[in-house]
Amino acid sequence: MNEPPLDPKQRLGLAAEQLPRHIAIIMDGNGRWARRQNLPRIQGHERGATTVRKIVTHCARLGIDALTLYSFSTENWKRPRDEVEFLMELYAQYLVAERDTIMDNNVRFMHVGRRVGLPDTVLAEMDETVRLSKGNTGLKLCLALNYGSRDEIVDAVRDLAREVRAGRLEPDRIDESIISGALYTSGLPDPDLLIRTANERRVSNFLLWQISYAEIYVCDALWPDFTEADLDEAIKDFARRERRFGDVGAPTS
Repeated sequence: MNEPPLDPKQRLGLAAEQLPRHIAIIMDGNGRWARRQNLPRIQGHERGATTVRKIVTHCARLGIDALTLYSFSTENWKRPRDEVEFLMELYAQYLVAERDTIMDNNVRFMHVGRRVGLPDTVLAEMDETVRLSKGNTGLKLCLALNYGSRDEIVDAVRDLAREVRAGRLEPDRIDESIISGALYTSGLPDPDLLIRTANERRVSNFLLWQISYAEIYVCDALWPDFTEADLDEAIKDFARRERRFGDVGAPTS
């Protein structure tokens, strides 16, 4: 059963226009969480999936426009084979198990990343979740799976080069909007707020073009311990910042 939307002014003391439109999160710390609990790393990933459900639901109820979660990078294929295989199984299971949550919260599911290399089972469940939720009008949930920002930019350049070669695009017409439209995130607003958990301070090849003017918030909590209250604090911190986009800002008295 759907829960009623949250009032940001009541919960956060903020007006709706003070919220970030698009939040991107680098979900870090699953392995460390498991190690601290003397558990296998895979149990950290399982616990992290539970956190995903809570944060997605919370963002949907707050009225956030888009949420992009950095789930599996192109570099993560270097991890031990058994861990990678478990993660792929977990993604397929998650996509099935969370469909009711996605539909109940009017969430539109999207994938950003390369399809090549992902198992057929993951692709099938991902495509089905995209199909089922494509008519939803609330939060856009973007799962960055098999994602690398440099790969994304390379793919965009290749696509634009093909358009030029075919005579459909003049090189002099290429500007920022054309490039943005060729990226995996085409149609989405750029992230306003980038959150990284586990006190890590790197962007790790994540949305390099899109986060040019994002506010960055680093949280000490490991991803499995990240809560709705942690997200609220990140949003309130975002609202306190002055975003100048290269300007000098408002004059002070």
